Amino acid sequence: MEFELAPGRLSIPSLSALAAFEAAARHGSFTRAAEELNLTQGAVSRQVAHLELVLGVALFQRVRKRVSLTPAGAAYATEIREGLSRLAAATVSAMAFRGATGVLHLAILPTFGTRWLIPRLPRFTERHPGITINFTTRLVPFDFSREQVDAAIHFGDPVWPGARLHRLMGEEVVPVAAPALIARIGLASPADMLRAPLLQQSTRPRAWANWLEQQGLPPERALMGPRFEQFAMVSQAAVAGLGLAIVPRFLVEEELRAGSLVIPFDRPVAGSGGYYLVYPEARAEWPAVIAFRDWLLEECAGPTG
Repeated sequence: MEFELAPGRLSIPSLSALAAFEAAARHGSFTRAAEELNLTQGAVSRQVAHLELVLGVALFQRVRKRVSLTPAGAAYATEIREGLSRLAAATVSAMAFRGATGVLHLAILPTFGTRWLIPRLPRFTERHPGITINFTTRLVPFDFSREQVDAAIHFGDPVWPGARLHRLMGEEVVPVAAPALIARIGLASPADMLRAPLLQQSTRPRAWANWLEQQGLPPERALMGPRFEQFAMVSQAAVAGLGLAIVPRFLVEEELRAGSLVIPFDRPVAGSGGYYLVYPEARAEWPAVIAFRDWLLEECAGPTG
């Protein structure tokens, strides 16, 4: 088993040895690792033993027939698992280039992606049929250098170190509720809304307080209601009659058209942040990123943006 890449260069273990170690670390068993990799238990044991010899450090503690990671082994397993995951993702990306002109790994906000972006995406694929977009979800900023992501849709302030940001749109929030709830509590004025639960969205903790203050109402009850992580959950809770929600208008257009939600008082409040397309400087000249950026900015500037 040869680990040397070239004279004078750092010795890097073979992928087979690293895969054997990662599987054994994950399962806490050489036998189960062997079953996963279609190897014998002895082959996995030899791979790990040789890896320990090359590294000069024990990765496992062996007590009778059981093995457990040493502190060095646990730290190494975390890094190797991440590295193998990145290699797997890179391999899939390379394979996606067969017959394509580019691949874009895009991180999106879940509700923005399902309610706004994906319904418009056929126009992008029609214009750029050779570009494949792979989606993942992220709720907060992250380090592009540690993720298999080329660009992201971000809500908040235009701050993301080492990246370029393009403002897509602002956010106008309105109160919404199910017709049955409105009929039950009798909403004659905004003050009547305080008799119902106010559904909360985790990433917009000030949304209700801002809206109530604009109506001249005390904000003390602004946080009195169940909390949800995503707008999709908040809007569905409102449809179910669990309370009133305050959401971006464009994210509940479907429910408003269907009548499952209504706006009892159409007094919109501008959100405190904005939606941005973000990508690292290292991706600024990538054709797939440029194509998606230009199309997305065009969509946001259009009448349906």
